[in-house]
Amino acid sequence: MMPKVYKEVIDLGDGREISIETGKLAKQAHGSVVVQSGKCMLLCTVVSNYEQKDLPFLPLTVDYREKFAAAGRYPGGFFKREARPSDGEVLTMRLVDRVLRPLFPKNYSAETQVMIQLMSHDDDVMPDAMAGLAASAAIQLSDFPFECAISEARVGRVNGEFIINPTRAQLAESDIDMIIGASADSVMMVEGEMDEISEEEMVEAIKFAHEAIKVQIDAQHRLADAFGRKEVREYEEPVDNEELVKKVHDMAYDKVYAVAKAGSSKHERSAAFAAIKEEVKASFTEEELEEFGDLVSDYYRKAEKAAVRDLTVNEGLRLDGRKTDEVRDIWCEIDYLPSVHGSAIFSRGETQALATVTLGTSRDANQIDMPSHEGEERFYLHYNFPPFCTGEARPIRGTSRREVGHGNLAQRGLKGMVPDDCPYTVRVVSEVLESNGSSSMATVCAGTMAMMDAGIQMIKPVSGIAMGLISDGNTGKYAVLSDILGDEDHLGDMDFKVTGTADGITACQMDIKVKGLSYEILVAALKQARDGRLHILTKLTDTIATPRADVKEYAPKMVSVRIANEYIGALIGPGGKVIQELQKETGTTIVINEDPVTEEGVVEILGTGQAGIDAVLAKIDSITFKPVVGDTYKVKVIKMLDFGAVVEYLDAPGNEVLLHVSELAWERTENASDVLSMGEELEVKYFGIDKRTRKEKVSRKALMEKPEGYKAPAPRERSNDRGGRDNRGGGRDNRRDDRKRD
Repeated sequence: MMPKVYKEVIDLGDGREISIETGKLAKQAHGSVVVQSGKCMLLCTVVSNYEQKDLPFLPLTVDYREKFAAAGRYPGGFFKREARPSDGEVLTMRLVDRVLRPLFPKNYSAETQVMIQLMSHDDDVMPDAMAGLAASAAIQLSDFPFECAISEARVGRVNGEFIINPTRAQLAESDIDMIIGASADSVMMVEGEMDEISEEEMVEAIKFAHEAIKVQIDAQHRLADAFGRKEVREYEEPVDNEELVKKVHDMAYDKVYAVAKAGSSKHERSAAFAAIKEEVKASFTEEELEEFGDLVSDYYRKAEKAAVRDLTVNEGLRLDGRKTDEVRDIWCEIDYLPSVHGSAIFSRGETQALATVTLGTSRDANQIDMPSHEGEERFYLHYNFPPFCTGEARPIRGTSRREVGHGNLAQRGLKGMVPDDCPYTVRVVSEVLESNGSSSMATVCAGTMAMMDAGIQMIKPVSGIAMGLISDGNTGKYAVLSDILGDEDHLGDMDFKVTGTADGITACQMDIKVKGLSYEILVAALKQARDGRLHILTKLTDTIATPRADVKEYAPKMVSVRIANEYIGALIGPGGKVIQELQKETGTTIVINEDPVTEEGVVEILGTGQAGIDAVLAKIDSITFKPVVGDTYKVKVIKMLDFGAVVEYLDAPGNEVLLHVSELAWERTENASDVLSMGEELEVKYFGIDKRTRKEKVSRKALMEKPEGYKAPAPRERSNDRGGRDNRGGGRDNRRDDRKRD
């Protein structure tokens, strides 16, 4: 019997729709939905165990996977099976996780899993924009303790008009690509890239997306009501011990306030806070600590947070002694590593990033192979965050989701400033060597300088800054913090990172932790961020004002030339022989691609020595050489024959042509050796294809003055030209006839 299906439809306002349905698939999950737009279908299931874990955090896993069958494709690799998630899938997981996690109760610690799967793909629908909608809709059908429904939407702008969930083709023309996550009354997450837009334009885009999100949330409520809302599950909620709260607060608050006001370094401050905590705990008996130890630690953290926030809001001071709009001390250096193609150090306070640049050919492009998107990146950035950068020792088990996310943000901030005609594939790697807040923005700054040091002709330099917010809901006071520390990130109400040039924003990532943040505060924060960005930008340009005019001496030079399609095979040679030998002889790397539009061959030549590159260019000129009828060329005699000489064009070595004995001089010449000698250089005139012989014709005598009273000599007998070959051919025929008779 077919189960009853419940369905709601969301109108996107331009003829497109998104549907949410439940009741047909995955009914043993605690909540499941299928979200569909066009032919794109996402299945989302949510499950949360009923047993609470003894953990101080929510063990939430958000998993997003794209099935290759969804696009009618096979997975790559030997086993032909989906394995570890791609970077694109990891980025979608982070987009959803960052909005969902704050809406679970802080003391809820049951193992919770959100699984989103692309089951059917549509080239005109980008599925990542619907993942947040699917996750929230599934949770609304469950019994989870979850604060409120949310959704996410992508916003683009084409020809000045905002578009919700644009197609990939529309996105290619858009100057904005942002995904916004929000509840009905609060924006919670923003991430995206822009083409140097203003702060006001960014806020307008967020507002536009938020209105669309409200419509999607209404559809979730209707679906949950029709399906039947479940009673929220019960779980053990700890009750505050008010007497203990007051005791810990009274003992710790003033001392923490004093340490925070002292403006000490990260390690000094951490040690001082730890000492205060131990002093508080020492005031309790062993029996009390055994019973209330966890609560004492929890209440101390609350007192510490309150003291630091109050210091900033009331006095405008911060943990390291700065004012709210001050940026930490910065120093920069370029060309630090002697063997790499480009390098730079960016050090701001206790955060430091060392960026390197490597230049390559199109063969080094980053290949993207996902069911929803295939392509390649000629510019990409990798971000590494080793444990020593925070003074920790822990095992390294592959690239973390955080590293993927931070690297992607820095890449989006920089890529728009790499010119379209850059001939190289550019890989930037950021090694975070110290971290106390905003290492991703340090990566942007170091990456800018490293690319300029490498000779990449960036359109404009880019800087980045991480901002914070501390607000007092009771008094309405707030403080926007420029260049936040790691502690301020944890204690604050907003963490947003902004990258841009002197003319506008190129990328952003924003997580808002306070409800109902006004757009006025958001605009004020973005404008303060602009002041900070411009200050940092001056430090970068003081270090390196413009890109190097050329790549470094030991870095590879890239030359790109186009050849007609008909010559590609000749350049490659049988089995790749010609191109392989050419690379070996010249010490270069040669890559040949075919332009899909013009069908020309695009030849990339990469080499550290100009002589090697010139040798390859000469070979290409030789292969593609086409003499022009009526032009004169210098040639060299390379072979003597009875009926003429084989000559080679000096401008195109390897290109040979027969100079017939009749074209050597006006007077009759019996043997070419009477006039020419091996290795002799001379000039000839090119006449194109001879109609009689159907071969190319060149002439020496055409460049000589005709003798007075000249009479053309009698025609030569054909046997002088071809008799030998004809006889040889006849001989072979006779031998074959003899064998047949035998």
